[in-house]
Amino acid sequence: MAKNEGVVRAGQRMGILSSFRSRSVLLSPNRFISVHAHFLLTRLFSMNSQRSVRSNLRELSVSHLFRGTRPSGASQKRDQTPIFRSTFRPVYLLSSLLVAAMLPTASRSAEPLKILDLADDTARQVTVDREAGQYLGHPTTVLLEDGQTILCVYPKGHGRGAIVYKRSNDGGRTWSDRLATPASWATSREVPTLHRVVDASGIKRLILWSGLYPARLAVSEDDGDSWSELEPVGDWGGIVVMGFTEPLKQPGHYLAMFHDDGRFFQAQPTLKRPVEFTLLQTRSTDGGLTWSFPEVVQQDTAVHLCEPGLIRSPDGEEIAVLLRENSRTKNSHIIFSRDEGRTWSDPRELPDSLNGDRHTGKYTPDGRLFISFRSVPPRGKPAPFAGDWVAWVGRYEDLVTGDEGEYHVRLMDNTKGQDCAYPGVEVLPDGTIVTTTYGHWTADESPYIVAVRLRLAELDAIAASAP
Repeated sequence: MAKNEGVVRAGQRMGILSSFRSRSVLLSPNRFISVHAHFLLTRLFSMNSQRSVRSNLRELSVSHLFRGTRPSGASQKRDQTPIFRSTFRPVYLLSSLLVAAMLPTASRSAEPLKILDLADDTARQVTVDREAGQYLGHPTTVLLEDGQTILCVYPKGHGRGAIVYKRSNDGGRTWSDRLATPASWATSREVPTLHRVVDASGIKRLILWSGLYPARLAVSEDDGDSWSELEPVGDWGGIVVMGFTEPLKQPGHYLAMFHDDGRFFQAQPTLKRPVEFTLLQTRSTDGGLTWSFPEVVQQDTAVHLCEPGLIRSPDGEEIAVLLRENSRTKNSHIIFSRDEGRTWSDPRELPDSLNGDRHTGKYTPDGRLFISFRSVPPRGKPAPFAGDWVAWVGRYEDLVTGDEGEYHVRLMDNTKGQDCAYPGVEVLPDGTIVTTTYGHWTADESPYIVAVRLRLAELDAIAASAP
């Protein structure tokens, strides 16, 4: 039995034809509506079963309807799809709207974004490191496979300085003293980033990046107990190397992304006027030990996209990258790839609820996304917690459609109003989120590192009790 047989029978009961076989057939508007409605119903229920019908309907978007083109994933066989002439576009849209009206809508779709504030909930806050008079900032974290050990690195200084290294063995409740590091880590000139990598044979390693020119890499073969010195990976560099290091479908293959503004990609700066921001990516085929010469993803003098943060779709077929917009004239942006980063969509703006810098996100056990970042709106646009450490809760579908999401949450109040929240985000096996970052948490004092622990069920309860 065909998996969409029920849809076909339902279509027949409504007087909808079960198929169309000739691309040359001339259809009246009424007959066209029937045929196209059946086409949409069949497509909706035969697309990726891991996605909701609502999400599949969005893929058959209005932009496709008015262009009269097939959506991505639609059959390209000419004998299965009629040629949609411009005269049929109005009825094409009408039939699509009729199908949409027949389908159930998620109950949350009509609900407005809820604004929550955890800044005064000090019981959630754990001080990771603090030193009087010393700037501590820009941490990244990695959770080991035991589900409890979290490693954390950060610089002694604003985006540069000797790398500090700490470990928590209990899911972020308590943290070690500062751990010994290789001598070269004291020479780091940029924000360090920490990543788990696994090669094609299954050997696990940790890698640590240190950026600017040249980009350098350190490796641990024993889950962070010992580390190599920092070594250049090539004749190139950049800023926030790497924004992410993502495993690809082929074992041992990784994609990483960073940006530059002309100052650090080469040994000699090539800064342009006006300044041009370039988004770059590099690949590894040996489990993260060596990396290709970077290729340009996007560059622009007007819109300055940087600090990429990656989210893979729940079905694994699509990659989304959230981007800071540094000219402060536009919202933060997002790009998509459905071919493992070989090609990318044009950048588009994110909703206001995701405006900010250094987006870092993870899925929780119920399938929702928790994305932590620094709230920074474009100039002239208000935001409830501008300059503070915030989080966004929603679903991957919201990123695709541009919806505001479910929650916009202040995690802590940054007393300076700027300069905070390059966050690490880890999700423990029980669903506890441990997010770690720096900020000016005490007025007139140097920034320090704090972790916040929470569960989405707790946010749900707070939201439900709000007036």
